[in-house]
Amino acid sequence: MTITNASPLNRRHILAGAAGVAASVVLRPASAAAGDLAVAISAYTQGAPVRAGKVKLDVAELVDNGNVVPITVTVDSPMTAADHVKSIAVFNEKNPQRDVARFTLGPRAGKAAVTTRIRLATSQQLVAVAQMSDGSYWSHTVNVIVTLAACIEGEP
Repeated sequence: MTITNASPLNRRHILAGAAGVAASVVLRPASAAAGDLAVAISAYTQGAPVRAGKVKLDVAELVDNGNVVPITVTVDSPMTAADHVKSIAVFNEKNPQRDVARFTLGPRAGKAAVTTRIRLATSQQLVAVAQMSDGSYWSHTVNVIVTLAACIEGEP
């Protein structure tokens, strides 16, 4: 029984494939970071105008640890059948994914408020956008400074 080495052509194919896989792993965060905050918000609102007001994004402006950042979003709404918040979305400027969280509400929620924790890769803007039952969109933007970053898949 003789063992022969793989032909150079096969080795080239294997090396080229391995290089392609390595490049896709290395470039993945860069392609995710290439998106724009305004584009993400526009996709959520389907191009509708977003006005400032009615929404309050409560987050510390100086965060010691980006791994666990508590946020609360409240919207000024009576939460009646005729006038209520349909959804709330939170977006960020520099994380690998712009869309942080989405919440669906209705008039039976009683109160237009959501609380969660998120991770932040670095100092950046956070934007909370609320969709009202009349189809309007309202927002609030906060600049957050992060001293210990999280989400480090590649520097955004």
